[in-house]
Amino acid sequence: MITPTPRSPVVDASRPDAAYVDWAAILAGAVVAYALLLVLTTFGAGLGLSMVSPEAGDGVSLRWVMIAGGIWVVWTTITSFAAGGYLAGRMRRTVGDAPGDEIETRDGSNGLVVWAIGAVFAMIMGFSGAAGVVGSVASGLGAATSTVAETMEGPIDYAARMALRSDTGDVVADTAARDEIASVLTRSLQQGEIVEEDRAYIASIVAANTEMDQAAARAQVDNTIAEAEQTWQETLDLVDQARIASVITAFVIAATLLASAAAAYFAAATGGQHRDQSLGFRTFGR
Repeated sequence: MITPTPRSPVVDASRPDAAYVDWAAILAGAVVAYALLLVLTTFGAGLGLSMVSPEAGDGVSLRWVMIAGGIWVVWTTITSFAAGGYLAGRMRRTVGDAPGDEIETRDGSNGLVVWAIGAVFAMIMGFSGAAGVVGSVASGLGAATSTVAETMEGPIDYAARMALRSDTGDVVADTAARDEIASVLTRSLQQGEIVEEDRAYIASIVAANTEMDQAAARAQVDNTIAEAEQTWQETLDLVDQARIASVITAFVIAATLLASAAAAYFAAATGGQHRDQSLGFRTFGR
């Protein structure tokens, strides 16, 4: 068992410049944490590129790439802040004569400040997209429906054109009629149901512009509406999946940051113990 033998200089607590928060050690730890995060992130990006292939059927599936990338981000973030916290605890100057528990708390607190500085700096410089994730989580179902409507502008315009297709296969080039059908379809799909009145109204527009009788126009409209409803539901499902993925991503980011804070605290406390025991890195090698 190694007996703690403090060899680092102890700052007199009565000095006016004595402070338990050692900013020099904290800034050094924050810089090291962020630099290590950049290096590991770059290495992970290169590793991810090696997992994919331009040839069909080769490489790893997108799902596994995303899972591996997420695990890598979590591991690198926790490891980087732990390294920065350890350095801050190891380099912190001890102030006054304090019991072991108090020294451990001071070392760990310096590591926690390293995490706070590094996390804020990383959010500003490299992880600003997290704000977009949080925004999408808070948007709710109304924003999801709006996104579906924007995504469906092209398909709805196509459905309106197909509804105005004549018996010969030609599409009536009546912009006003097409826009009116597209407007009715968009409003009805957003409400969740295309009622009988809207179906009859669209059929009357088709009959008036294609020389089709009412029955044929209604059959064509029903087929067009069925395809539009299927496309709308598929798009809504995709947007909902993206919203769920955003919620999970935001939770993972928050959990990773909390785990990184704990890692920085305990790593700094460990660094302080090694400082007081005068353990060099060669000891770990042996």
